[in-house]
Amino acid sequence: MAHTLYDTQVETIDGDAKDLHDIEGKVALIVNTASKCGFTPQFAGLEKLYEKFADRGFVVLGFPCNQFGKQDPGSNDEIAGFCQKNYGVSFPMHAKVEVNGEGTHPLFQQLKTAAPGLMGSTRIKWNFTKFLVDREGRVVKRYAPTTKPEAIAEDVEALL
Repeated sequence: MAHTLYDTQVETIDGDAKDLHDIEGKVALIVNTASKCGFTPQFAGLEKLYEKFADRGFVVLGFPCNQFGKQDPGSNDEIAGFCQKNYGVSFPMHAKVEVNGEGTHPLFQQLKTAAPGLMGSTRIKWNFTKFLVDREGRVVKRYAPTTKPEAIAEDVEALL
């Protein structure tokens, strides 16, 4: 059987190991996040998007990353507290990952390969790069860090 996005092992922000089978059949927006970035206020928009569509089978998955300007230096506990306190984040957050280089998390390797950036580059350029995944686990679109979550709502709706 072929390895799918759903078979990928991840770690929750609380330290629990799991695969992504619990999002199977859902539309997902997977985002590399940071707590001390100019784009950090996008957490509020991501939460609104999540709240708007969650009951229709949509989920946002946040993956903190400290590879861009060291903008997420805290521990997983500190990051979880920050996201909840400052932005009311209720969507699933995960343990810190690397999205580029030799230590790239397998999930982000799959996402980048399935949806390359400009001119075919697979490298993630900055925090808050977003990947939209359909109900079958196919990556359908990659969004730049500058794309605000509310601008993605129409694409999410179309997949629901």
